[in-house]
Amino acid sequence: MAEHNELGKLGEDLAVEYLKKNGYTILNKNWTFQKAEIDIIAQIEDTLAIVEVKTRSSLEYGLPQDFVKPKKIQLLVKAVDAYVTQRDLDINVRFDIIAITASVRPSVSGHKEEKSFVIEHLINAFYHF
Repeated sequence: MAEHNELGKLGEDLAVEYLKKNGYTILNKNWTFQKAEIDIIAQIEDTLAIVEVKTRSSLEYGLPQDFVKPKKIQLLVKAVDAYVTQRDLDINVRFDIIAITASVRPSVSGHKEEKSFVIEHLINAFYHF
């Protein structure tokens, strides 16, 4: 698997862990509809959180959330509409972004670099109207 794919999968796993720790129930991961994929569908209270996860190894080319483009938003809206309609849900829906950035620092022991991750949860990151 390519390194960027591994980083993306790790980011999604970290996002799921983060959401669970913060009281969310994970309903689906990598749910697809036509050309759209929703990274995480989670629920907290009476709200369905549609979560796009963006993971970057550095901030060199910009913030992770800056990579959620209008076309992606359009696909997410179409997919969540299908998700809610198929399940006949009557629930609030919001779109979140979880932005994850790797932070590399020299090891204390001097051998290998240590990697940690900074997680930022942007609630209501964009609107769907």
